Amino acid sequence: MFDTMTITKTIGALCGALLIFLIGNWAAGALYTAGDGGHGDEAHNAYIIETDEGGEEVEVAEEESGFAVLLAAADVEKGAKTFGKCKACHKLEEGKNGLGPSLYGVLDRDIGSESFKYSGVMTELEGNWTGEALDEFLTKPKDYAPGTKMTFSGLSKPEDRANVIAYLATIGG
Repeated sequence: MFDTMTITKTIGALCGALLIFLIGNWAAGALYTAGDGGHGDEAHNAYIIETDEGGEEVEVAEEESGFAVLLAAADVEKGAKTFGKCKACHKLEEGKNGLGPSLYGVLDRDIGSESFKYSGVMTELEGNWTGEALDEFLTKPKDYAPGTKMTFSGLSKPEDRANVIAYLATIGG
């Protein structure tokens, strides 16, 4: 099967590779360690960056986190591709319903206002289809509107939902 010389060469190659790895790791540790790397107890930064310690504090708006950030970074082309999952039931032409309502100009439209025969639970929902409302709905429609006729299980990835909503924002309205 295998001769002794082949096995010896293989073991030698593995041991050599391990030795090179260990020596390289030791050398890198010795060269790039800032603390006790042969410099004594004293280590200095190579350069100092001056900052204004007593200046105004910059506040980050809480609204800029979460969905708003995702929507701002959304990719319309990826949203068009992901919308392919919706095409079986929804149309993008104005007033043209499929199995589900037309999504032409859906952003900021009143929930359940379209000329479509919604399930009772959808007509009872208050408000408009904002980006945040669509994000919640598309996460899991049955949780957002228990009893809805929509059988789609939802889009689990927040980036996919943001991309689809950004794409829908380009359609009509």
